[in-house]
Amino acid sequence: MKKVVLLSILISVCSINGFSQKESKKGSLQSFHSRAIVSYNVENLFDTIDDKGVIDEEFLPSGKLKWNSERYQVKLDHLVEAITMNLTENPVIIGLVEIENKGVLIDLKKTGRLAKTNYEIAHKDSPDARGIDCGLLYDKSCFKLLAMENLKVSIDSIPDFKTRDILYVKGQLQGGKVIHLFVNHWPSRRGGEGESEVKRIRAAEVARAKVEKILKADPKANIVLMGDFNDHPDNVSIQKVLKAKEVTESGADLLDLFADDQKAGKGTHSFKGEWGILDHFIVSKALYNGSNGISLSPNDGKIVYEEKLLFTGKDGSKKPSTTYGGPNYYGGYSDHLPIQLILK
Repeated sequence: MKKVVLLSILISVCSINGFSQKESKKGSLQSFHSRAIVSYNVENLFDTIDDKGVIDEEFLPSGKLKWNSERYQVKLDHLVEAITMNLTENPVIIGLVEIENKGVLIDLKKTGRLAKTNYEIAHKDSPDARGIDCGLLYDKSCFKLLAMENLKVSIDSIPDFKTRDILYVKGQLQGGKVIHLFVNHWPSRRGGEGESEVKRIRAAEVARAKVEKILKADPKANIVLMGDFNDHPDNVSIQKVLKAKEVTESGADLLDLFADDQKAGKGTHSFKGEWGILDHFIVSKALYNGSNGISLSPNDGKIVYEEKLLFTGKDGSKKPSTTYGGPNYYGGYSDHLPIQLILK
């Protein structure tokens, strides 16, 4: 009799706390409500091991940057701090660019408070000459991986051109809600913005083609493009080719959540004292409107502009606190700021 009463009490307690046998069933997904997607260019997250076939000699203990295990660990600790800044719970999804390989993702997910979440890795090697890739961490308890693909960015007229692939991940959230994620690191502005623009336009064409394929199959698809696009919201690659518009613009199927921040003089990166939006959250209109089971917080998207992540110059100007400045080790975070998007 006592056993029956005790069992009844346990069942009641579980019901009060929102648990049920069905919800705790193995394989069921937990809630993603109020959890964040974070996107971050982590500025040269290299390990200390020589990776044959890629240009990583600077980031070795014997290299000119004197990159060693101690500095690597400081970098990992700082990145976790930045990724989780102002968040009560760890992000459900973390999109990362400028990583050397899968190994650094393994190290990162074991670091600090990230180790408390059961993160899995989505990653494939890119043909980039420096060996840097895009990667994604996802909370396995909330997100089920359905498909992963590297979208190759090539230019026929430049046969030896090698850059980062766009990482495409399709996954499922609680309630069977499907979401499509793109982690981007478009070609840099090295050599001049105008001279290098054709490379970012090509990356935009590749991303847009995949988006159109998804929307053709499901016009209400939940889509998030994130990462370092190396272009601003008003540049040709974003506006004309990817066709990502301001949230107030009617008729657009992709919306750039930081277009208004660019106009306000804000940024995720500072070049020669001028802030600009290079890191974006670009979402499908269906996701923005919450018409297919997932919606966004009223803040839409947030740049993590916090003093701890910034360096203040003698003239009072601020910029992201970097790991290196040329060959000089500063032990900072990254030359970009992380961005956050809260799901509902």
